[in-house]
Amino acid sequence: MARVVITGGNRGIGLQLARLYAATGHDVVIGARQPPPVAVPQAGFAALDVADGASIERFAAALGAGPVDILINNAGIIGPARQSALDMDFDGFLETLVVNTLGPLRVTQALLPALRRSAGAKLAIISSQMGSMSAARSGHVAYRASKAAVNKVGQCLAADLAGEGVAIAMIHPGWVRTDMGGPGADIAPEESAEGIMRVIDALSPASSGRFWNYDGGEMAW
Repeated sequence: MARVVITGGNRGIGLQLARLYAATGHDVVIGARQPPPVAVPQAGFAALDVADGASIERFAAALGAGPVDILINNAGIIGPARQSALDMDFDGFLETLVVNTLGPLRVTQALLPALRRSAGAKLAIISSQMGSMSAARSGHVAYRASKAAVNKVGQCLAADLAGEGVAIAMIHPGWVRTDMGGPGADIAPEESAEGIMRVIDALSPASSGRFWNYDGGEMAW
């Protein structure tokens, strides 16, 4: 049984991941600003705002002295209504970077002692193909930039932790029918979460630091 910590685990993909890991017998902790609308059996909850350093420290303290075997940095936002390269809400852009890029790094650093207490810890960052530098498209500039930046953060974490056995993956979850993805998206949260779980299961130090699709294929940076 692994201890699994999921940020933003109160809805969408994060909630489905919490349900899957709990249903397979793992010890799950959901970190979010609000608890799930319906309790997840076998899963605990601790308040977490990934944009607030003090909240992150309280969350880490609430987890106690035990190990964290799997950390899934899932919390994120789509960003402001105005985020084209020609018309940018700069305050909204900054908030998007704080949540989507700095949030995963802050949470990871706060939980690093617990990850180091695990034999073979795994860290997943839920990213997006919209952050791929090979996707030369416009629209949602703040979101795209935040995901490109968090990919580099994850790559650097993988390099810095390479000698400690902590394996790291950046994962594109697909276009998912959630509040963020909208009702016209390609796949259900269940399909995305099942694929993400398989990618994490297969993750090892040898494959650390790469960018994966939820279906197990490798993504272009």
